[in-house]
Amino acid sequence: MIDYPTFCQLRMLLDEKHLTTAQVAVELKLDPKTVANWADRTSYQQRQRSKRLSKLDAFKGQIVALLERHAYSAQQLLQQLKPLGYAGGYSILKEFVRLVRPVHKPAFLMLEFAPGECAQVDWGSFGSITVGSTKRRLSFFVMVLCHSRLLYVEFTLSEGMEQFLSCHRHAFEFFGGAPAKVMIDNLKVGVLEHPLGAPARFHPRYLDFAAHHGFVPVACQVRKANEKGRVENGVGYVKKNFLNGLEIPSFEAINPAARAWRDTVANVRIHGETRTKPIERFAQEKPLLKPLPLCPYDCGVIRPIGSNSCCRVVFETNRYTVPHLYASQQFTLKVYPDQLLLHHHEKLIATHLRSYDRRQDIKNPDHIHFPACSTTRLSQAAFPQGSIRRTGPAGRPPALDSRRIPGPAHRRPIPATPGTRRRAAGQSRPLPGHQNPRTVPLGLAQENQPTPGAEPFPFAVPGTQRQRHLPGHRRPG
Repeated sequence: MIDYPTFCQLRMLLDEKHLTTAQVAVELKLDPKTVANWADRTSYQQRQRSKRLSKLDAFKGQIVALLERHAYSAQQLLQQLKPLGYAGGYSILKEFVRLVRPVHKPAFLMLEFAPGECAQVDWGSFGSITVGSTKRRLSFFVMVLCHSRLLYVEFTLSEGMEQFLSCHRHAFEFFGGAPAKVMIDNLKVGVLEHPLGAPARFHPRYLDFAAHHGFVPVACQVRKANEKGRVENGVGYVKKNFLNGLEIPSFEAINPAARAWRDTVANVRIHGETRTKPIERFAQEKPLLKPLPLCPYDCGVIRPIGSNSCCRVVFETNRYTVPHLYASQQFTLKVYPDQLLLHHHEKLIATHLRSYDRRQDIKNPDHIHFPACSTTRLSQAAFPQGSIRRTGPAGRPPALDSRRIPGPAHRRPIPATPGTRRRAAGQSRPLPGHQNPRTVPLGLAQENQPTPGAEPFPFAVPGTQRQRHLPGHRRPG
């Protein structure tokens, strides 16, 4: 059997050059009998194969009937045909099932977007990175403008609400405006629920963020990632072009490198679909973006938290200190991607840099320092500020001690003195902020001991002419 090009050469040698059969056989390196066989044919005819009987022939009708009843797999059909006497194999059965029920691949429509109409958002991840003594998943946020394909990327160590909103805000600041719509996946920080065939119910915080910037959030259908194909391609492009083979020494080094790659590679390349540079196409889209609000959105996430008796609050396994006056108190914690703010009754009492390490004790020395309170502070606690007039040399009032009185922790009884015996006899009154008149903080107990040879220090109370003497101070002059 010869192929069609060989047959064409054979006819040319016989009809145009008028060669003999032996000469054609030598020219084409064929057997003379083969050339003689094809010399009498005016058209090429492929050999007809004889039809062989198959072990599947007797069961084809049953197979078609079973497939019309239900979409069985080839393996299920094999299990049902074996008891009926089928002795063939799985391969010929699978090939017949493909002929009867061909595989239909899904078809997609190309979505077109007007300038400034829509942006698409998605998260990506790329292994883990060492942070302190632990490892964290390395995530990155990608936003792509659908018309120009301009890309924004930012790496984070978490995918929480505070990171999600902050990355949105940073992307809008990079674009210089916000699109009319933002298309997201059904992630928990954006969509609370999305029943199949029903509209999505968005997270209230994300709706508030969208209203602040003037865009409408749009959620893809469940398991329909192709609806936001532009950002899906963007995530893959970041992995293949930027992260592939990249050595990351620390998390602090990756975002500056990503910004440089974004501005020198990603947004200045010739895009495979538009055949233009995204930065050039963005020049047409930027005037149509919505202007950013004058007041930036506060992306902090608020949650209640309590401190323990050791002046610590625990957040993500890490312990952060609070001032000792606020031990065992309830606070409002405002979480940002890079810092933590602790409020007590709307008063900011502590600020910490956020640690992404685990089981660390983050201390502020001012929080855990217990100063020894002076008797001057006692007078300030007993009387309102400005009501005490202290006298000193040359009529100059000494500087008041600005240190606070420690809280009610770490108390012990003061040893009995003549003064404490008189107060116990009926002249005692509790110190402000203390329940037990016979106990004061340890620092006060040490400072209130009389100094040997010291004379009382006078101070005057407004509205009276008498002077009182604090023990432990020498008389001036």
